[in-house]
Amino acid sequence: MLTGDLLILEPYDDDLTYVRDLGLIAPKAPVRVANPIYREVIARVLSSSIQESVIADPRSFVRADGTFDFPKVLAEFAEWWMENGDFLTGRGYYDEAAPQLIFMGYLQRVVNGGGYVDREYAVGTGRVDLQIRWPFKAPDGSRQVQRAAAELKVWRDGRPNPLSRGLQQLDRYLDRLGLDTGTLIVFDQRPDAVDITERTAIITTTSPTSGRTITLMTC
Repeated sequence: MLTGDLLILEPYDDDLTYVRDLGLIAPKAPVRVANPIYREVIARVLSSSIQESVIADPRSFVRADGTFDFPKVLAEFAEWWMENGDFLTGRGYYDEAAPQLIFMGYLQRVVNGGGYVDREYAVGTGRVDLQIRWPFKAPDGSRQVQRAAAELKVWRDGRPNPLSRGLQQLDRYLDRLGLDTGTLIVFDQRPDAVDITERTAIITTTSPTSGRTITLMTC
Protein backbone atom coordinates (compact mmCIF):
# COMPACT_ATOMS: atom_id res chain seq x y z
CA MET A 1 0.00 0.00 0.00
CA LEU A 2 2.80 2.43 0.83
CA THR A 3 4.34 1.98 -2.60
CA GLY A 4 1.02 2.08 -4.43
CA ASP A 5 1.94 -1.07 -6.33
CA LEU A 6 -0.45 -3.83 -7.26
CA LEU A 7 -0.69 -6.76 -4.86
CA ILE A 8 -0.26 -10.24 -6.32
CA LEU A 9 -1.65 -12.46 -3.58
CA GLU A 10 -2.35 -16.14 -3.17
CA PRO A 11 -6.06 -17.02 -2.80
CA TYR A 12 -5.59 -17.58 0.93
CA ASP A 13 -2.83 -15.20 1.96
CA ASP A 14 -1.96 -15.54 5.66
CA ASP A 15 -0.30 -12.12 5.86
CA LEU A 16 -3.35 -10.40 4.43
CA THR A 17 -5.65 -12.31 6.78
CA TYR A 18 -3.44 -11.43 9.74
CA VAL A 19 -3.47 -7.66 9.18
CA ARG A 20 -7.20 -7.78 8.50
CA ASP A 21 -7.73 -9.61 11.78
CA LEU A 22 -5.68 -6.92 13.53
CA GLY A 23 -7.99 -4.31 12.05
CA LEU A 24 -5.17 -2.48 10.27
CA ILE A 25 -6.74 -2.81 6.84
CA ALA A 26 -10.36 -2.77 5.74
CA PRO A 27 -12.26 -6.09 5.96
CA LYS A 28 -13.37 -5.96 2.33
CA ALA A 29 -11.66 -5.34 -1.02
CA PRO A 30 -9.92 -3.31 -2.25
CA VAL A 31 -6.95 -3.62 0.09
CA ARG A 32 -6.73 -0.32 1.96
CA VAL A 33 -5.89 1.06 5.39
CA ALA A 34 -8.86 0.71 7.72
CA ASN A 35 -9.18 4.38 8.68
CA PRO A 36 -7.40 7.78 8.46
CA ILE A 37 -5.80 7.38 11.90
CA TYR A 38 -4.10 4.12 10.93
CA ARG A 39 -3.04 5.63 7.58
CA GLU A 40 -1.11 8.24 9.55
CA VAL A 41 0.18 5.95 12.30
CA ILE A 42 1.43 3.13 10.04
CA ALA A 43 3.57 5.46 7.94
CA ARG A 44 4.91 7.32 10.97
CA VAL A 45 5.83 4.16 12.86
CA LEU A 46 7.60 2.59 9.88
CA SER A 47 9.57 5.78 9.21
CA SER A 48 10.31 6.60 12.86
CA SER A 49 13.92 5.39 12.76
CA ILE A 50 14.64 7.80 9.90
CA GLN A 51 12.95 10.63 11.74
CA GLU A 52 15.13 10.00 14.79
CA SER A 53 18.29 9.97 12.65
CA VAL A 54 17.80 13.34 10.92
CA ILE A 55 19.87 16.03 12.60
CA ALA A 56 18.43 18.98 10.64
CA ASP A 57 16.97 21.64 12.93
CA PRO A 58 13.24 22.14 12.20
CA ARG A 59 13.55 25.83 13.15
CA SER A 60 15.96 26.42 10.27
CA PHE A 61 13.11 25.82 7.79
CA VAL A 62 10.87 28.55 9.22
CA ARG A 63 11.20 31.88 7.39
CA ALA A 64 11.25 35.25 9.15
CA ASP A 65 7.58 35.77 8.24
CA GLY A 66 6.61 32.46 9.88
CA THR A 67 6.06 30.52 6.64
CA PHE A 68 7.61 27.13 5.89
CA ASP A 69 10.55 26.97 3.46
CA PHE A 70 9.69 23.80 1.52
CA PRO A 71 12.21 24.49 -1.29
CA LYS A 72 14.94 24.52 1.37
CA VAL A 73 13.65 21.18 2.67
CA LEU A 74 14.00 19.69 -0.81
CA ALA A 75 17.51 21.11 -1.26
CA GLU A 76 18.75 19.83 2.09
CA PHE A 77 17.06 16.46 1.62
CA ALA A 78 18.84 16.11 -1.74
CA GLU A 79 22.20 16.63 -0.02
CA TRP A 80 21.27 14.23 2.79
CA TRP A 81 20.05 11.64 0.26
CA MET A 82 23.32 11.74 -1.68
CA GLU A 83 25.18 10.96 1.54
CA ASN A 84 22.82 8.36 2.97
CA GLY A 85 20.42 7.10 0.29
CA ASP A 86 22.46 4.18 -1.05
CA PHE A 87 23.29 2.98 2.47
CA LEU A 88 19.71 3.13 3.69
CA THR A 89 18.13 1.50 0.63
CA GLY A 90 20.84 -1.17 0.48
CA ARG A 91 20.54 -2.50 4.03
CA GLY A 92 17.11 -4.13 3.83
CA TYR A 93 15.15 -1.23 5.32
CA TYR A 94 11.62 -2.13 4.16
CA ASP A 95 12.99 -2.81 0.67
CA GLU A 96 9.84 -2.20 -1.36
CA ALA A 97 8.91 1.08 0.32
CA ALA A 98 12.32 2.36 1.47
CA PRO A 99 12.53 5.60 -0.57
CA GLN A 100 8.99 6.65 0.33
CA LEU A 101 9.50 5.94 4.03
CA ILE A 102 12.88 7.68 4.06
CA PHE A 103 11.47 10.88 2.58
CA MET A 104 8.42 10.78 4.85
CA GLY A 105 10.63 10.30 7.89
CA TYR A 106 12.85 13.23 6.91
CA LEU A 107 9.84 15.44 6.19
CA GLN A 108 8.12 14.52 9.43
CA ARG A 109 11.25 15.46 11.36
CA VAL A 110 11.49 18.97 9.89
CA VAL A 111 7.73 19.64 10.00
CA ASN A 112 7.18 18.12 13.43
CA GLY A 113 5.78 20.50 16.02
CA GLY A 114 4.92 23.31 13.64
CA GLY A 115 2.84 21.76 10.89
CA TYR A 116 1.18 18.62 9.60
CA VAL A 117 1.81 16.04 6.90
CA ASP A 118 -1.26 14.44 5.30
CA ARG A 119 -0.56 11.16 3.49
CA GLU A 120 -2.50 9.40 0.79
CA TYR A 121 -1.46 5.97 -0.49
CA ALA A 122 -3.35 3.01 -1.89
CA VAL A 123 -2.80 -0.23 -3.76
CA GLY A 124 -2.65 0.17 -7.52
CA THR A 125 -2.11 3.94 -7.65
CA GLY A 126 1.67 3.71 -8.11
CA ARG A 127 2.33 6.74 -5.93
CA VAL A 128 2.31 8.37 -2.50
CA ASP A 129 0.71 11.81 -2.19
CA LEU A 130 1.72 14.20 0.58
CA GLN A 131 0.22 17.52 1.63
CA ILE A 132 2.10 19.75 4.04
CA ARG A 133 -0.06 22.15 6.07
CA TRP A 134 1.76 24.89 7.95
CA PRO A 135 -0.21 27.32 10.18
CA PHE A 136 1.29 30.80 10.54
CA LYS A 137 0.29 34.33 11.51
CA ALA A 138 -0.03 36.83 8.66
CA PRO A 139 1.24 40.44 9.04
CA ASP A 140 -2.32 41.60 9.80
CA GLY A 141 -2.47 39.16 12.71
CA SER A 142 -4.85 36.70 11.06
CA ARG A 143 -4.20 32.98 11.19
CA GLN A 144 -3.34 31.45 7.81
CA VAL A 145 -2.41 27.96 6.60
CA GLN A 146 0.31 27.51 4.01
CA ARG A 147 -0.01 24.37 1.91
CA ALA A 148 2.39 22.45 -0.31
CA ALA A 149 1.96 19.15 -2.14
CA ALA A 150 4.39 16.46 -3.23
CA GLU A 151 4.03 13.16 -5.03
CA LEU A 152 6.51 10.30 -4.64
CA LYS A 153 7.23 7.82 -7.42
CA VAL A 154 9.80 5.01 -7.69
CA TRP A 155 11.42 3.86 -10.93
CA ARG A 156 12.09 0.13 -10.58
CA ASP A 157 13.87 -2.32 -12.84
CA GLY A 158 11.69 -3.50 -15.72
CA ARG A 159 9.22 -0.64 -15.33
CA PRO A 160 8.83 2.38 -17.65
CA ASN A 161 10.02 5.81 -16.62
CA PRO A 162 7.29 7.08 -14.22
CA LEU A 163 7.87 10.77 -15.00
CA SER A 164 5.06 11.32 -17.51
CA ARG A 165 2.44 9.44 -15.49
CA GLY A 166 3.64 11.10 -12.32
CA LEU A 167 3.11 14.57 -13.75
CA GLN A 168 -0.41 13.64 -14.83
CA GLN A 169 -1.22 12.17 -11.43
CA LEU A 170 0.24 15.20 -9.64
CA ASP A 171 -1.90 17.47 -11.82
CA ARG A 172 -5.04 15.68 -10.67
CA TYR A 173 -3.91 15.81 -7.04
CA LEU A 174 -3.26 19.56 -7.30
CA ASP A 175 -6.67 20.06 -8.92
CA ARG A 176 -8.27 18.34 -5.96
CA LEU A 177 -6.31 20.44 -3.45
CA GLY A 178 -6.80 23.68 -5.37
CA LEU A 179 -3.05 24.39 -5.56
CA ASP A 180 -1.21 26.11 -8.41
CA THR A 181 2.06 24.21 -8.13
CA GLY A 182 3.55 21.08 -6.60
CA THR A 183 6.57 18.80 -6.40
CA LEU A 184 7.20 15.44 -8.06
CA ILE A 185 9.95 13.27 -6.56
CA VAL A 186 11.18 10.30 -8.59
CA PHE A 187 13.48 7.79 -6.90
CA ASP A 188 15.51 5.77 -9.43
CA GLN A 189 15.97 2.35 -7.82
CA ARG A 190 17.06 0.44 -10.94
CA PRO A 191 20.25 -1.61 -10.49
CA ASP A 192 21.86 0.14 -13.49
CA ALA A 193 20.95 3.67 -12.42
CA VAL A 194 23.75 6.21 -12.57
CA ASP A 195 25.57 7.13 -9.38
CA ILE A 196 23.40 8.74 -6.72
CA THR A 197 25.40 11.98 -6.87
CA GLU A 198 24.78 12.23 -10.62
CA ARG A 199 21.07 11.43 -10.64
CA THR A 200 20.07 13.57 -7.65
CA ALA A 201 18.94 16.94 -8.95
CA ILE A 202 16.18 19.55 -8.61
CA ILE A 203 14.78 21.28 -11.68
CA THR A 204 11.50 22.84 -12.80
CA THR A 205 9.25 21.42 -15.48
CA THR A 206 5.73 21.93 -16.79
CA SER A 207 2.78 19.63 -16.25
CA PRO A 208 1.37 18.34 -19.57
CA THR A 209 -2.32 18.85 -18.76
CA SER A 210 -2.64 22.18 -16.97
CA GLY A 211 0.69 23.82 -17.75
CA ARG A 212 1.53 24.23 -14.06
CA THR A 213 5.12 24.88 -13.06
CA ILE A 214 6.28 21.76 -11.22
CA THR A 215 9.38 21.23 -9.11
CA LEU A 216 10.95 17.93 -10.17
CA MET A 217 13.44 16.18 -7.92
CA THR A 218 15.17 13.07 -9.20
CA CYS A 219 16.99 10.90 -6.69
